[in-house]
Amino acid sequence: MNIIIRQAKIIDLKSPYHNEIADLKIEGGVITKIGKKLQNPDKLQEVSLENLHVSQGWFDSSVSLGEPGFEDRETISNGLDTAGKSGFTAIAMQPNSFPILDNQSSISFVKRKSEGFATDLFPIGALTKNSEGSDLAELFDMKNSGAVAFGDYNKSLSNANLLKIALQYVQDFDGLVITYSQDSNIKGAGVANEGIVSTRLGLKGIPSLAEELQISRNLFILEYTGGKLHIPTISTAKSAQLIKEAKAKGLNVTCSVAVHNLVLTDEKLEGFDTRYKVTPPLRSESDRKALVKAVKDGIIDMITSDHNPIDIEHKKMEFDMAKNGTIGLESTFGALATVLPVDSIIEKLVAGKAIFNIENPEIKEGNKANITLFNPEEKWTFGKENILSKSKNSAFLGQSMKGKAYGIYNNQKLVLND
Repeated sequence: MNIIIRQAKIIDLKSPYHNEIADLKIEGGVITKIGKKLQNPDKLQEVSLENLHVSQGWFDSSVSLGEPGFEDRETISNGLDTAGKSGFTAIAMQPNSFPILDNQSSISFVKRKSEGFATDLFPIGALTKNSEGSDLAELFDMKNSGAVAFGDYNKSLSNANLLKIALQYVQDFDGLVITYSQDSNIKGAGVANEGIVSTRLGLKGIPSLAEELQISRNLFILEYTGGKLHIPTISTAKSAQLIKEAKAKGLNVTCSVAVHNLVLTDEKLEGFDTRYKVTPPLRSESDRKALVKAVKDGIIDMITSDHNPIDIEHKKMEFDMAKNGTIGLESTFGALATVLPVDSIIEKLVAGKAIFNIENPEIKEGNKANITLFNPEEKWTFGKENILSKSKNSAFLGQSMKGKAYGIYNNQKLVLND
């Protein structure tokens, strides 16, 4: 699709056009011209939107799609369409399907299913067979089939020696290991952040220590082995401090934070609404503020929606029994813009591509057009009509938003959120 994007403010620190308002002509999927008031003799489709901004395409490092096995929660097709309309030109898909994505054929399956979409899908292969934490999965074979990293979604690896072996093994092919960090013994039967709110509501608490102790252990192992380690969805001030210290030592460690941990706190649990039951749990206001500061200071490398569709049968039940997870693609930008400046948001929604070794073309003439279109100022309220996912378990329903994604242009396709 050949188009001209009119009067767009370009947000791209690496681009010579950063902060300029210009037209972009895209032909054959390539940006052929950037300038003021470009002529359109060939009558190409024109895109003109209110307060239009464009940036390098956003990337989400943690998206669950259900398929194969849980198509009632979400399908690859609808998930990629949702991601595109939410501003994401690429997503990393978690392996928590049924069966688990732990071998070459399963990675090849989801890659084939994702062909032909505007949003690119990059599978994360399971670190251990069936994500059971006992034996390493077929890491090298999955890498050759298109897996960009290896981790067992929301499952901590209790076997420290297995993590040691994994970090040593993947160095032979520059692999990335992802370690969700929560000590299951300390967590116990906890369902909410341990603190004043959980005590008042009579909910079993999850101490911050459960996360911080596991992160500390994993960093010690990384220091011993070398290699590349990514710690996803940290949720406490101390976790950010531990990672800051590890980076100062020169360890090759990166981390992410989920949107809901930057915007919401455990005060939301007052009504026992299971939409707010997530893992790691929503923490205190002091932790939330510390995470926002860690984003601004560059300690936290990227932000993820941690999009996890859950069917109503597993959410509409007693708080203790309900599954963890919230959808988040549709609400990511609007929620983040209420707590962070636009430049910081864009930086953290793009930075993950380098960490996951994914192409990230700058916005300049001659480069592939891989861009996100958005309005950073629009104020609105997130409602059911804004949910594009098959599952409706959003923690942001009723939340005031600032800024909205219009859509994307990628793979010679324009996808707009009508």
